[in-house]
Amino acid sequence: MTITQLQYVLAVAEHRNFTLAAEKSFVTQPTLSMQVQKLEDELDILIFDRSKKPIGITEVGAKIVAQAKNIVAEADRIKDIVDQDKGFIGGDFVLGIIPTVMPTLLPMFLSTFIKKYPKVNLIIKEQATDTLIENLQDGHLDAAIAATPLEVSSIKERPLYYEPFVGYIPQNHRLHEKKEIETADLEIADVLLLQDGHCFRDGVINLCKSPKNKVGEHFQIESGSFETLINLSNEGLGMTLLPYLNTMDLDDAKKKNLRHFTKPSPAREISLIYHKSELKMQITEALRETIAGIVRGAIAFQDVEIISPVNTKKD
Repeated sequence: MTITQLQYVLAVAEHRNFTLAAEKSFVTQPTLSMQVQKLEDELDILIFDRSKKPIGITEVGAKIVAQAKNIVAEADRIKDIVDQDKGFIGGDFVLGIIPTVMPTLLPMFLSTFIKKYPKVNLIIKEQATDTLIENLQDGHLDAAIAATPLEVSSIKERPLYYEPFVGYIPQNHRLHEKKEIETADLEIADVLLLQDGHCFRDGVINLCKSPKNKVGEHFQIESGSFETLINLSNEGLGMTLLPYLNTMDLDDAKKKNLRHFTKPSPAREISLIYHKSELKMQITEALRETIAGIVRGAIAFQDVEIISPVNTKKD
């Protein structure tokens, strides 16, 4: 039994197809099939049911796959220990980022990070929160940036910053003349929302909750981008709420429509999350320090109240 054989087993278990598993493992299909067969012969059991399409996993095979994940992870830890002992910060590192954070945060830190750590091959993927969690648990991501708390037992969370909510209130709106707004001012039927599946949307709904406020009470327009919500607001269809970093690059005309909340400002917690196995922690920590250092200068708000999403496994 070898680590390579276990890696091939995991690839087949994930893709349920020998050809695709071989492609993802960068070997030929006959090589992968032969090694999996060799392991099955050695153990005198069948890990996979090849009669099914897609390929099935036998009952004992499922137990072997679960154990193989632990063994491969511990083998990776050995290399990780050596890298940390040598002070080496490099190699592939796969980072997931939720869609409502990616456009604003990534340009802020990416250039600084790759210049400071040129030996790291940073692979960035935009994914929803539930996908991030699944991929962290399966080892397909090394770390991720998401709105927290998530309260997933296998995932550790390290807060990076607290991003306040900001109201975008166009002229002729009932709240436009207010210098600051309060959560009690919000009526959910009057707030333009991101489309379902975004955790920022869930946070806004949670923020607006009151007995008189029901989603769909009047009319509801949902969009996949903050830019569209701003444009709809300017057309007189309501107000919207934005994450603070999304307001920084607005033009002067649009900034006149921004209204901050009275303190404590409602805010979302953005964290660097990673598997409790803590592999590649030297790179994870380098990322955390880089991002936190840059964002700390951009967000001066301290007096905030964290608003958790209704369903924390979304974005």
